[in-house]
Amino acid sequence: MTSDAVPLAAQESLWLALQLAGPLLLALLLVGLAVAVFQALTQINEQTVSFLPKLGVLLALLLLLGPNMAGSLRAYATTLFDRIVSVGGAP
Repeated sequence: MTSDAVPLAAQESLWLALQLAGPLLLALLLVGLAVAVFQALTQINEQTVSFLPKLGVLLALLLLLGPNMAGSLRAYATTLFDRIVSVGGAP
């Protein structure tokens, strides 16, 4: 095992976090922007008008993307644990 295993694992974990959180954050950004434009046009300044659509979109996306996200996390954890075992395993 090479000495760059830890930086490689850190890089892969950050990339996986970006892949998992990116679609959710992008969708919430777009919904928030649409709600903000709606509130500016109608001059409705109610807090729940901005919160409830974001919550609904987040729940829907988690229901749709949740199994894929869990599979990606499971695959990364399996790979990471295999690397840990290979580093600390018998020669």
